[in-house]
Formats: sequence, structure tokens, C-alpha cells
Amino acid sequence: MPDITIAKAALDKLIKDARAHLYRPIQIAEILYRNRMSPDTINLLNLDNYRTQSNKWRDDMCQILVGRKSNSSANYHKDLFSTLMPPEKLKILGDENIKTNGAVEAYVYSRFVKKRSQLASALDYCLTANKENFDVAKLINSFTTEAGLKRSIDKIYEIIVYALFSTLVSALELKIELSINQSKGPLLFEFADFAKMVMCLDTGMLRRGDICGYNVKNTQNAKVFRVGVTNAADRGLDMYSNWGPAIQIKHLSLNEELAEGIVEGVSSDKIVIVCKEAEERFIISLLNQIGWRNRIQSIVTEKNLIDWYEKALRGNYAEMIGDELLNCLCSEISNEFPSLEETPEILKGRGYDEIHDEFWNALQE
Repeated sequence: MPDITIAKAALDKLIKDARAHLYRPIQIAEILYRNRMSPDTINLLNLDNYRTQSNKWRDDMCQILVGRKSNSSANYHKDLFSTLMPPEKLKILGDENIKTNGAVEAYVYSRFVKKRSQLASALDYCLTANKENFDVAKLINSFTTEAGLKRSIDKIYEIIVYALFSTLVSALELKIELSINQSKGPLLFEFADFAKMVMCLDTGMLRRGDICGYNVKNTQNAKVFRVGVTNAADRGLDMYSNWGPAIQIKHLSLNEELAEGIVEGVSSDKIVIVCKEAEERFIISLLNQIGWRNRIQSIVTEKNLIDWYEKALRGNYAEMIGDELLNCLCSEISNEFPSLEETPEILKGRGYDEIHDEFWNALQE
């Protein structure tokens, strides 16, 4: 049984490295399911039979299981069949899956259900806490100590940052104002449609000759937005604000190589880096690099986050913003990780809960 053992090891690595939604393992399971149902239609050794279609199969199943489709970049998925699960290994799993009447599919989905159960237990702490007893460090630590949840820590970290930033911006009633130099009135009128559609500056109530006598401006509420795109390389933009700064969140320790990748990967002249641990010498070295000083606005560490959560939940203004912060946090968590209280009907309908294969069951633990 060496061939199937090697193929299963590749599948196990795919599951272990997956985030909570298990997009890539589910894609493999859905290919195996269709191969089992129509073995004469799908040739697992011919990648063209399933490479493109399997993206839709994965998304259809994920929409049912977690209420969303994969929004990962193409780069995140491109190595699935080239290195992680090449057709030769997939064919071995496919033959085993047919022989066992779906045991490989059942194995993948049992891993999915287990990981979702671990996730529900960790997140229940947040969803049932109040501003008097919630400890953000405890939430973070629950994801770093549970082996099945470590790959989801980046999303939890992002949600923790977003909830805090968004709540404070809202509580402060922060406003931003966009205006033009009055002497540029003729240019504004020349591009009046652009000004209205792109810059939200409406010149409709003014005559061409009047612009120099008016201060054309647009005032709006300041906001923070999550980009919501998973990037396997862990680079790029995580959040942005409508008043300037781009926000990159790292749950790993910051070093010069990592920081350089962040700066080069984000097209903004004001970058806020949020990281789990930032050592002073790396920060000083980073800020002193020619051309970097003006691009990095600040570096926020986990200690800053813990201190700010403590102030927001139990400080002088806890009555004003404490509940709002927790509500925002819980809402984002629920949206990111929809609950899975029991085995979904679609999995029961395929009979996975009735499959008792000695080889796969023995290796599940």
C-alpha cells in the first residue's frame, strides 16, 4: 500500500495547510466525487478534464457549507495540481475512492467538520463574552495553541484590528473633506463629469464663471474597509481607509525582509503595519532606509492592540464604545466563519456518515 500512503500524505498536508474553509481540500473531494459518479467522463490523469470546472464545483459546495465562495487569487490555487496534488497522486486517490465507495471524500469532509468544530469552540468565547470579561489576548492565543486553527489566525487578527479601528473611527465621528483650489475652477468644469463620478464633487448648481467664488468641497464620514481577499503569499493590502493610510496586517514577527515585501507590495505612501511582534532594531532600521520613511506611517504591535482593547472595554469611555466594539467583532467573526453546528445535509445525503473503511478511519485520528 505504499502508493496510497504517499498520496494520502499529500492530501493530509493539503488539509493541514488549509485555512478554516478548506477550499483546496474540498476542491479535491469534489473532483473525486464526480470521478466516482462518472468514472468514464473524468480521466484524473487528464488535467484538462477538471482543472477549470473544479473551481465551480468547489465554490458550489463551499457556498452550501460556509455561505461563501473562494475569493483567493489565482496564484493561490495555481500550484494545486502542479505540486500539491498532481494528477498522478490524484489518480491513486481516485482509484482508492471508487474502491471504497467514497471513503476518501468522506475523509476530507470529516476533517472539514472537525476543524469547524474546533473553530466554533474557540469563537464561542468571543461571541458569549461581554465588555467586563472579554480578553483579546485570550482570543488570539486560542488560535495559536490549537493546531487545527493556526492557519486561521491571520483572519482573526485582521478582524480584531478592523473591529477596533472601525469602532474608534465611528465613535470619534471622524470626517474627511475633499476640496479643490478655487483657482482651478475652469479645469474642474472641463472635467465636470469626472469630478462628479470619481471625486464626488458636483458642479451642477454653479455656472462656469462662478466657480472661483465658491469653495467646492465634499465632506463624508471616515471609514475603514476590509479588502477580504486571501493571499497565500501573505502580502498585499488587508485594509484601507478613505482618508489615506493602507493597512497591512501580519500575525508573524516583523523583520526587514518581510517589511520590505510589504512596502514593495502596496502602492500607498502611507502604510500602517500591524504585527504580532515588532523588534525595535528592525523598526529603526526599516524607517531609516532611504525612500521608506515617508511610506510607513506607523507600526502597531499586538501590545498596542491589547492596550487599546482594554481602554475601549474597561476604560473611561467603555460605556460609549465597549458594546459597539464587541458587536462589531462578533459580526465580523460570524460573517467570516459561519457556524456549523452539525453535519450538513448534503454530506449526509452522500452517505459519508455511513462509510466505515478500516484504512481511512484508522488514519483519521
